[in-house]
Amino acid sequence: MLTRSYFVYIMTNKKYGTLYTGVTNDLVRRVHEHKEGEVEGFTRKHGLKRLVWFECFDDIEHAISREKRIKRWRRDWKLKLIEADNHDWHDLWAEITK
Repeated sequence: MLTRSYFVYIMTNKKYGTLYTGVTNDLVRRVHEHKEGEVEGFTRKHGLKRLVWFECFDDIEHAISREKRIKRWRRDWKLKLIEADNHDWHDLWAEITK
């Protein structure tokens, strides 16, 4: 189970698909909301239900800063970030719900 307090994460709909970067204090809850389409918005509109990358932070300000930096990145940089740890773009849901 995840023990840190804040998370920056990337959701997608398929390998090399649409990307969404977010920040949360409860990764399991937030990914569940994305998967179930519980919140209107970008991720529901585009069917982004696959968690492909995340980082943990102890400080909310660091997490928000990282999220903002990633959102400004070029797409190819985001793809490299994902593939550095998740080459096949597996859904990491099982990993965060152990």
